[in-house]
Amino acid sequence: MTAHRTPSVTLSERAEIVAAVVNGLSTRTLNRFAEESRQDGESLKDAFDRYEIDYAWHVLGCDRTRDAVLATLERQLQQPVSAEQQACLADILQSAASAQPSDLLMSFDNDLAEQLAGLLAPWFERQALPASTTP
Repeated sequence: MTAHRTPSVTLSERAEIVAAVVNGLSTRTLNRFAEESRQDGESLKDAFDRYEIDYAWHVLGCDRTRDAVLATLERQLQQPVSAEQQACLADILQSAASAQPSDLLMSFDNDLAEQLAGLLAPWFERQALPASTTP
């Protein structure tokens, strides 16, 4: 059996990362989004389509967001993301999704993956150190 280093995150680190993700999100209630659409002279349907709006919990929890963040992390780290790191990312995104009120909306914004990867990259970089360099 081959021993390998499994990235571990403490409960406080995990809570800190989830809080940073949640606090960094740009969300709006349906009523606020509808009012902004109205001010722009746009129907709610057109605004939803143009901005690719969905519930925040869905945007954070979907494969599209996870895959975009993974690709961005791999570019930033200049190496593949390990299976353990992928599992960690999925857990962080699902936890952030669970923390969202059911009426909050957000878009699949172009910089969402970069924003989330920026929060996660420092931790992933620490986890990417070879096992021989850890105490």
